[in-house]
Amino acid sequence: MRTLLPFLRLYRRHPWRLGLGVVLAIVTLLASIGLLTLSGWFLAASSLAGVAGLYSFNYMLPAAGVRGAAITRTAARYFERLVSHDATFRVLQHLRVFTFSRLMALAPAQLARFRHGELLNRFVSDVDTLDHLYLRVISPLLGAAVVIVVVTCGLALLDMRLALLLGAIMLLTLLLMPPLFWRLGARTGAQIARYQARWRLQLTHWLSGLAELQIYGAAALWRQRLDQEERAWQQAQQQQHRLQALAQSLLTLIAGSTVTLLLWLAASGVGTNSTPGALIALFVFCALAAFEALAPVAGAFLPLAQVTHAAQRVQEIIDQPPAIHFPTQPVATPRGLSLTLEQIDFSYPQRPEAVLHNFSLTLAAGEHLALLGPTGCGKSSLLALITRGWEAQRGSIRLNGIDLAAWDEASLRQRISVVTQRVHLFSQTLRANLLLAAPQASDAQLIDVLQRVGLAHLTQHSEGLNAWIGEGGRPLSGGELRRLAIARALLHDGDLWLLDEPTEGLDAATEQQILTLLQQVSQGKTLIMVTHRLSGLEKMDRICVLDGGQIIESGSHDELISKAGRYWRFQQRFAL
Repeated sequence: MRTLLPFLRLYRRHPWRLGLGVVLAIVTLLASIGLLTLSGWFLAASSLAGVAGLYSFNYMLPAAGVRGAAITRTAARYFERLVSHDATFRVLQHLRVFTFSRLMALAPAQLARFRHGELLNRFVSDVDTLDHLYLRVISPLLGAAVVIVVVTCGLALLDMRLALLLGAIMLLTLLLMPPLFWRLGARTGAQIARYQARWRLQLTHWLSGLAELQIYGAAALWRQRLDQEERAWQQAQQQQHRLQALAQSLLTLIAGSTVTLLLWLAASGVGTNSTPGALIALFVFCALAAFEALAPVAGAFLPLAQVTHAAQRVQEIIDQPPAIHFPTQPVATPRGLSLTLEQIDFSYPQRPEAVLHNFSLTLAAGEHLALLGPTGCGKSSLLALITRGWEAQRGSIRLNGIDLAAWDEASLRQRISVVTQRVHLFSQTLRANLLLAAPQASDAQLIDVLQRVGLAHLTQHSEGLNAWIGEGGRPLSGGELRRLAIARALLHDGDLWLLDEPTEGLDAATEQQILTLLQQVSQGKTLIMVTHRLSGLEKMDRICVLDGGQIIESGSHDELISKAGRYWRFQQRFAL
């Protein structure tokens, strides 16, 4: 239960909506109880009044009360659903944003222990499971407690003895049944959460690798494993449904026994009346309706174990302290960035071989450098070290002579523009995806930068910048994704540009256009471009060739061509 406390604090963000949802739920329950109680008494009283009651019995007032209770119940139920679900969705929205922010603050080394399918399952499914906490636990319990008090106080005006008996039985039911079924269903709830996570993870792997599984004849075996996980998940759900049915059966038995006891006690009179008459029906129908209010409470704690397990899985992510710490003091340096790397040693966890070994490099402010080398030689890792995605085991990295560890995160991110190999596109509008790089940019600036990278056609339709792209909208080709990443870099306009294969997936004409554009916008800025292509290298101030985690050749384009030895063999070896 302690695991749920951090998530309960999220409800403080929307106290009015959540409180209004509980109030409306209570009004709905009381209206239902009033409707059934008044209807039962009205029918019994009308029957006893008979024909003579046409002149002596007031039919209009009870009929108006029945109609009013029915209307109140319908309206309160509608608005309760509207308000409570809206509040729940807002809480889940904040939880998702908070979880995502904590997730993005983690270093790749911390995220590496989670498989991508598992991260997705925790971020989506486990967060969704937490909505049970309010809708199926908190709100029903508060509603039932208030109903017990109101019903007991109301019936006490007619008969204290019967009212206290009904209130005591309902209170004991409220206090005993939820903990009892929490204990009975704890193991089953944890199994449901665990099987659901494993099934979703295996389904993700099966779908992503379906082509390879079909080619190598392993699809049937993988499907068999998936079916086994699904059957185990279904069996756990069936066990929870049996417990739910047991809870409802026990509640029905308690309600029936209570009604029988009330009938027996009321037969001798209600209050000061020795002949209770229609008041017997009032107490009976009130008891039946009041126990209906306890129906959600009977098994309210059954999904609590599932919610707790989901909360633990989410907590494992958000409780991790970031492996890379940034100082809070801002760094103030002049425009332009020089870069110095001295004797860098770097290797990935669980991989003993060094990606970079005794690596040193110095770039003056405004210098343009091209990095060449075979796959796996450390080019992308070097860019990750400069942005502090990873940290080297030995050596130092300095920007403008200031150690990289002394830069606060905001200043570092503001001064560096990055184009990575994998471009992340959110399922959002074109405008929202561009504003990630420059939140204050105007629509005119966004359209201009799209034109400069050759993506003006994305805005040439009725929706313009409001066009939905990504998973839920228009898919982009690999070349379009790359140019969108370059458009973000243009909007960000940092002093140090780190470009990882910026022209990958582009045709020759578009590649020349992008390279020319990059040369123009990066004048006076420090630039490092990782590439496997020779196009545009003649415009670089320096070219470095990496192999085995070290620089094996360095110089201008003309100097390397004039050597015509190792550099030429390098081109032939790696097909540059």
